[in-house]
Amino acid sequence: MRHKNEKGFALVLSIVLLLVMSLMGGALIVISSGDHQSNNSSDQYQQTFYVAETALLEGQKSLINRMMGPWVSVDSLTGPGPGASPEDIEAYGAYTAELAASAVGGIARDVDKRDLPRNLIVPAETPCFNSFRNIIRAGIQVTEHVVNKNFGTLIAPVFENPAELDNLATANQVEQEREFLERFRYEWFSVNIGSAPFTGKGSSIKKTTTNAQRQGTAYRVYGCGYMMASTADADDFEDPDIIIPLESVVVLTN
Repeated sequence: MRHKNEKGFALVLSIVLLLVMSLMGGALIVISSGDHQSNNSSDQYQQTFYVAETALLEGQKSLINRMMGPWVSVDSLTGPGPGASPEDIEAYGAYTAELAASAVGGIARDVDKRDLPRNLIVPAETPCFNSFRNIIRAGIQVTEHVVNKNFGTLIAPVFENPAELDNLATANQVEQEREFLERFRYEWFSVNIGSAPFTGKGSSIKKTTTNAQRQGTAYRVYGCGYMMASTADADDFEDPDIIIPLESVVVLTN
């Protein structure tokens, strides 16, 4: 025998259960979406950090190239100008022959253009420069300041043959990845911070080890990685979504 006060109870219970399940489903969707967004943000910060490390490496490489001489194609070197003395022509011939002997694939260091980088350049007021709070800005000069270098352009050769990236990647996926990496920019500047002892390689003779030390020059290299908005122009770097500054000290022998 059914009691009158029990009429509609199943319907109310079903509605309550449906409401509870809907709330639980909605909560799971929100949590999953938040985790996905958090993972994406973490990946973007990690990628920007790697780009900042690239900036430091490029800054250090630039200093080394200036102190050791830039890499040049031996065939591209031009001889002494018109009116050069026979001695100059002979010296040039001996120099190019020396370069050719040490060249690898026709490329060698042009030691005649070696340089000791000094603080002669006024840096630009960029987001990277302004992110380093330990810099005394009054009258500061740097050895060089390179801005708005595109990370995607740097690794562009990787995308020349998409088939080598991933056999399962489509041409559209490769293009999307290339466009994504072009959102990352990097910048660096370096400061000559004075003389410092340069420690050369050790040598072992009869179970004894000695370290050869000679005078060197210390440089502080500042580098930044940028992640720009997807709508940013190629020459726009003033308002990055993410910026990560790093710095290092390198000592080069004189």
